[in-house]
Amino acid sequence: MLRHVMDSYDPAGKKHYAGNGQAAGDEDGREEFLKDVCIPIGEASFPAPFASGLEYSSPVRGTWNIVHTGMLIPEAHEIFICGAGCLRGVVLTAAEMGTQERFSTVAVREHNLLDGDMEELVIDGVTDIINKLKKRPPAVLVYTSCVHHFAGCDLDMIYARLRERFPDIDFTDCYMNPIMRKSGLTPDQLMRSRLYTLLKERDIRPDEAAIIGNDLPTDEDSDLMLLLKENGFKIHEITSCRTYEEYQEMAGSRFYISYYPSAKAGGDMLSQRLGGTHFYLPFSFSYDEIEDGLRRLSDVLGVPAPDFSGKRQACEEALEETLSLIGQTPVAIDYTFCPRPLSLARLLLDAGFNVERVYTDGLTGEEKEDFDYLQAHFPQLLLMPTVHPKMRFLAAKEPSDYLAVGQKAAYFTGTDHFVNIVEGGGMIGYEAVLRTLSLMREAYLEKKDMRTLVQIKGWGCESCV
Repeated sequence: MLRHVMDSYDPAGKKHYAGNGQAAGDEDGREEFLKDVCIPIGEASFPAPFASGLEYSSPVRGTWNIVHTGMLIPEAHEIFICGAGCLRGVVLTAAEMGTQERFSTVAVREHNLLDGDMEELVIDGVTDIINKLKKRPPAVLVYTSCVHHFAGCDLDMIYARLRERFPDIDFTDCYMNPIMRKSGLTPDQLMRSRLYTLLKERDIRPDEAAIIGNDLPTDEDSDLMLLLKENGFKIHEITSCRTYEEYQEMAGSRFYISYYPSAKAGGDMLSQRLGGTHFYLPFSFSYDEIEDGLRRLSDVLGVPAPDFSGKRQACEEALEETLSLIGQTPVAIDYTFCPRPLSLARLLLDAGFNVERVYTDGLTGEEKEDFDYLQAHFPQLLLMPTVHPKMRFLAAKEPSDYLAVGQKAAYFTGTDHFVNIVEGGGMIGYEAVLRTLSLMREAYLEKKDMRTLVQIKGWGCESCV
């Protein structure tokens, strides 16, 4: 159990005092580094509080990458085509998942660039792999990389040729391209959209809905799932598909529902291609926003709005219970826990919790209202980057008294008391509020082996493949 800590905060000195008057972090010059990299939200700019530049990657690996996400398409085979150095990471991911039989690589070498045979390399490499597989896959995900874009490869021709050679296989284009990170659709947005490009048009069924774009299954007790089930909808979700045919059944859904921000673009593409209606339900910890989103969804579905009576009261009681347990223990939140860390920080701060830090490298448009509110009412809240080069020196060397919500917050504060959830964990609606508070109480009372857990890639992916 964490002990209660009587803390104070000096925004001018940017120091967190741990009860005994000694500034935490003064050892080894850590406090000087803090002054350089952290920003009180009252002084931060939106949507980019930190300058972009050289980046650091912490050893926190719980969020999913493009290998994990692609494996959600059942029976599909992934083929990555890039330089040998870049292949190391994705090969290790497939090995850690135990999915080597569904994963292959083609190495790009220097002479391929000099000889101008990049298209032939892709076509012949993919052909050779498919012909050597023990079982013919129904679908193949081909991942090209930044080198193909630098070389001006004719990707349309490549996929046309592959489809001619293998008419019984569905191909889709995927990308391992870090140069896409700062403009247009991000690699994460593209990967989540690619999950549904293989769906083939079929008759629309008005009583079926597909929840799309998530790596993790939606909680059965969430407001979204209850709304759909109580109104007789058959629910499809890629995380529950076990065969390629089950996956294809999603194409007949009348409604596509996404609630993870990175999935929104893919939902729009799917709606335009297959004709179903896409509805984006924002992930939020705001009671008003939760109810507004579910009411608007009900209108789109043509069903009665949910009964929200008692939901706010239940959340308020859970907040009181949690606060009475953890008191003024310092709390840190990070963006790997959920897509709206500022929304959670606002909920907790308004309830009297001692939220000191939010670890995030950038903010989304959906967070603007929460950002403005926190600037006005809690200007001392620290925004901390996770990729700033100096952050490599800021991981706590000794266990701290923080209660962390998210793996990166746990790593940088050095606490074993943390909520071990990534990417929202399938939560949505009021259930997200209640479950988060329950997990915070559990984290306060029970230790976890943080150093071991945060190094596991793609937390929770074992249940999806």
